[in-house]
Amino acid sequence: MKSKRKNVVAIILGGGQGSRLYPLTASRSKPAVPIGGKYRLVDIPISNCLNSDIYKMFVLTQFNSASLNAHIKNTYNFSIFSRSFVDILAAEQTPDNPTWFQGTADAVRQCMPHFLNHDFEYALILSGDQLYQMDFGSMLEAHIDAGADISIATLPVNDKDAPEFGILKTNSENSIVSFIEKPAKELLPEWKSEVSDEMKILGKHYLASMGIYIFNRKLLVELMSNPETKDFGKEIIPQAVGNKKLLSYQYEGYWTDIGNIDSFFEANIGLTDDLPQFNLFDDNNKIYTRPRLLPPSKFHKTMIEKSVISEGCILRAKEITKSVIGNRSRIGEDTVIKNTYVMGNDFYQNIEDIKHDIENDIPVIGIGERCFIDNAIVDKNSRIGNDVYIKGGKHLADTTNDLYCIKEGIIVIRKGAIIPNNFKIE
Repeated sequence: MKSKRKNVVAIILGGGQGSRLYPLTASRSKPAVPIGGKYRLVDIPISNCLNSDIYKMFVLTQFNSASLNAHIKNTYNFSIFSRSFVDILAAEQTPDNPTWFQGTADAVRQCMPHFLNHDFEYALILSGDQLYQMDFGSMLEAHIDAGADISIATLPVNDKDAPEFGILKTNSENSIVSFIEKPAKELLPEWKSEVSDEMKILGKHYLASMGIYIFNRKLLVELMSNPETKDFGKEIIPQAVGNKKLLSYQYEGYWTDIGNIDSFFEANIGLTDDLPQFNLFDDNNKIYTRPRLLPPSKFHKTMIEKSVISEGCILRAKEITKSVIGNRSRIGEDTVIKNTYVMGNDFYQNIEDIKHDIENDIPVIGIGERCFIDNAIVDKNSRIGNDVYIKGGKHLADTTNDLYCIKEGIIVIRKGAIIPNNFKIE
């Protein structure tokens, strides 16, 4: 089977404008959004491919791709004797394709000439904004054994979540016999599929598409010849049901779609649990990212509880609880951080710059002294002054301004924002 994996190309879809993750996507593409303190979202599908012995990958983007380009260039360097690669394909205008990507299938269609320059039998289509750990080799094996034309990774879900997904119905051989996009709740009893006993106990009787597909090369080329179909989930898959052999590959592990600020926040804070559903400490499922060669983190009189602390931090905070602290974070004395993702900084200020900022009453990069921050996301390179009080919650109305945004009660301090002393959001 390992030799079969050499015949796979992975196509990672970078997504559109990422408006639901705004302001985190104001200056970066969705796959480039920092996650877990030291990673980027794109590291998740790439790592899953590497852990599955799949070494030919394309990442498709069209919005704010500069930081993503830099991250991939500085991270995924293979031996000159290897045929492995991670290439970025940005939307480009050509005589045949004068428009930007119009959907997931259209993105693949426009980039097909690049894929066809490589030998492959199977195309693995992935999303660039999901958090999970999965062995694609097992899915490929099931695809080949079943003689399938298309395989779709499916996740058992309950009746509360089912209306948010494309729901598939399968027969006893895991072949997909019907598909419905975001079904109304009253229709759900007709859409139950066979799932494991463990899933039945949890009330998860419905199979949701995870947006992860395997296509045979010949079929993908055939499907991409029709310029009218723009999207896999809305057109390609529904049209293939009953006409092609579709296999459901059931996955029962942790998976979440990082589609909005709320899910992004929950996914990051979930990493602080005693036994997090997404395991960063699994040697068999390593998450790869850029090696930054940073010094160890340094603490001074800081009480830390259930938190994830990244590299190169200088922390003098009074308390950090249930929070994720990113690379190079600096937090001042007597500051309390709770339920917060601090993304950290891209660089250190030198002593002269710090002195200059203090003398001119400019907050230095990082979080100042005697601050209180709860239920927030602090984007990179922010400057938060002293005695700042930021407390998110459902009582806050959605807001957008030059310094911060509030979505679903979560306060997002913008990248590079300068928050003055004594500032309050409550």
